[in-house]
Amino acid sequence: MITQDKLKPLILTGVILIIDQVSKLIIVNTIPIHTIGKSFFGGILRIIHTRNLAIAFSIGKNLPDGVRYILFTILPIAILIGLFIYFLKSEDFTYLQRWAVAGILGGGIGNLIDRVLRPLGVVDFVDVKFYGIFGLERWPTFNVADSTVVVAGLLLLFSFIFEDLKKHE
Repeated sequence: MITQDKLKPLILTGVILIIDQVSKLIIVNTIPIHTIGKSFFGGILRIIHTRNLAIAFSIGKNLPDGVRYILFTILPIAILIGLFIYFLKSEDFTYLQRWAVAGILGGGIGNLIDRVLRPLGVVDFVDVKFYGIFGLERWPTFNVADSTVVVAGLLLLFSFIFEDLKKHE
């Protein structure tokens, strides 16, 4: 049964979508592509304008266009639709887990909008110095949707772990 408590976390999905798309619109309209708009803390944090036709860490950037379209647009659409249906129908999620899933949906949809409507790729703009950790001088550039998916995904993962630990006490 679909209740108001099940739907309430979708407010987060909408808020993330708005913040993600507005921030990307600001970047596109104020910073020329492949340039640094602002630098903070001696270059530790930079706001830049770059595009990504692949996924995290530019994985898949050299794949043919058709393969990238299937893997990075069609497949995520199917996964997000499946997740949304499960979100609505399932009684298995805790209240916290519903909010985490809503965050994942918001971030996933935010990047899908870019994949469909922005032919140059997903707009990324947060660029952080990483001091050579894991061989990276800078962490791969990301956006609001990316960070939301990561944070909400980790929250969901840890909540599953803690719920499982509680069941086995």
